[in-house]
Amino acid sequence: MTLSIIDTSIILTYIVGILFLGFYISKKASKDLQSYFLGGNTMKWYYLGLSNASGMFDTSGTMWTVSILFIYGLKSAWIPWLWPVWNQVFIFVYLAIWMRRSGAMTGAQWITFRFGDGKGAKLSHIIIVIFAVISVIGFIAYFFEGIGKYCTSILPWDLSTNIGSYHLTSDHAYALIVCILTTIYTVKGGMYSVVATEVLQFFIMTISCFCIGYIAYTSVTAEQIRAAIPEGWGDLMFHWKLNLDWSHTALPNINDKIKSDGFTMFGALFMMMLFKGIFASIAGPVPSYDMQRVLSARKPSDAAKMSFSTIFVMYIPRYLMVASFAVLGLVYLGPEMGKMGSHIDFEKVLPLSINRFVPIGLKGLVLAGFLSAFMGTFSAFVNAAPAYIVNDIYKKYINPHASNSKYIRLSIISSVILVLVGIVCGFNAASLNKLTLWLTSALYGGYVAANLLKWVWWRFSGLGYFWGMLFGLIASTTKLFVFPDVVDIYVFPVILLVSLIGCIIGTYLEPLSNRESIKEFYRKTRPWGFWGPIKREVIAENPDFIPNQDFKRDASNVLVGIVWQMAQVVIPIYFMIRQNTYMVVWCGVLIVTSIWLKKFWWDKLKEADL
Repeated sequence: MTLSIIDTSIILTYIVGILFLGFYISKKASKDLQSYFLGGNTMKWYYLGLSNASGMFDTSGTMWTVSILFIYGLKSAWIPWLWPVWNQVFIFVYLAIWMRRSGAMTGAQWITFRFGDGKGAKLSHIIIVIFAVISVIGFIAYFFEGIGKYCTSILPWDLSTNIGSYHLTSDHAYALIVCILTTIYTVKGGMYSVVATEVLQFFIMTISCFCIGYIAYTSVTAEQIRAAIPEGWGDLMFHWKLNLDWSHTALPNINDKIKSDGFTMFGALFMMMLFKGIFASIAGPVPSYDMQRVLSARKPSDAAKMSFSTIFVMYIPRYLMVASFAVLGLVYLGPEMGKMGSHIDFEKVLPLSINRFVPIGLKGLVLAGFLSAFMGTFSAFVNAAPAYIVNDIYKKYINPHASNSKYIRLSIISSVILVLVGIVCGFNAASLNKLTLWLTSALYGGYVAANLLKWVWWRFSGLGYFWGMLFGLIASTTKLFVFPDVVDIYVFPVILLVSLIGCIIGTYLEPLSNRESIKEFYRKTRPWGFWGPIKREVIAENPDFIPNQDFKRDASNVLVGIVWQMAQVVIPIYFMIRQNTYMVVWCGVLIVTSIWLKKFWWDKLKEADL
């Protein structure tokens, strides 16, 4: 593809501007670790919400979402439940409030707040640091793989070269350049740079979404879409089997892709996603950029509003763009992709569509938008992980009295090392789909049991957390290397069971220690769950203490919130494929659920800061 001078200038201007912005505000990050990693807890919730939305608007994830909509149609709206995407609902309804009440800087520091400072607490503290580092490296590899494919598809320059006996492909060359540029401004300015650049990136991306939506809607008719898709593609609901047959279309090889994904038994997949999703959501966010935003908020109610705004501002623009590229690909790229035979790469639907359909000028904006989406997500992870290494390892166990300048310098070094390791893993990544399924199903499967029990069970100990996490990490890693061809979501129950066994064994290895720390956690966090003995002791010591009685309200708000979020996914898709009746119905659902959340959640948030 050739880029015009206008498009090239827009991209270069964006890159220079984002680097300048990151360096310009970097002085604010140099005060101490609190400023570097959390922005000093001074940033407003709506800035953090826009930043979080930008971080979730990643290029690799958008490419994957376009590809699954292309293949599975409306039923693809269910597939992101693999993460699950509605864990954000659990977070804004109650988990963000519980987390922010700790005053911790990282997820690992939060573990010390939960379990105290005994042997078990120290071991659990170390294991969560290990998990955080492993997950960040995995996501860096995932982003590296995605941005390389994207850049090669839409940029005109061939950067492949030979370095000795090694052949560096254009995919990897582009990915290296973008990762290095993003790392530079991230390590320089910490959380301030991340949030400031991500807010700018969010607006660029949102403008791009609506522009692409206009192009697709005016370029494709309902008749053209119907002619390109198999029967059932436009149906949201599903049966036990997927029953989506591409044999009589221009892309019969999609049937092979569906089979290789392991999604033919869609009913079983849905049940497994629902099973996994409930446990994973109650467990709370993994120790990465999402938790970092929660801990950065000024107060608990702000943390909840931040998480809510992430969904509210992101989903409709993002899925408008996803639907636009999918229908453009179906109508105009189908025959061309069908000629690729067994070598077809559905993850290139998005970049190929940009290449063909976006006009000069807007193309530069869209390309800059996707670069910004990638850089925003990548920078968020790069900022989150070093906090665990420096604050939770070096400062806590090695040198607690070092100067702030030394801590920040070590944070920069840690960021660079983690990026390098992630890039090495990215060089060996097979595909976005395999990385996505392993990260969401196997690795996180080892995280769920211990992190669910920490919220709801009074007897759960630091040793239980350590052994549960360790068993889970061993099980998920075994799956990756010993059973690589087994679909990850289907082994989630096995990994969960192995991790749960570790939790129970570790918990009963010794009597409950740090009882006073656990009571302090319960007093300050005020969770619901199985806290009977601890609750009685706290009330006996402080008769004015009011335990959490909001379980039913939180549960109903979660159910309504999931429907509210789903409406924002399907409305732009129905709009783009001209199913206007369903679109209007779901708009009504969105309005009703929004009113419910306003009355039974937003208006109750003032209680969170008491």
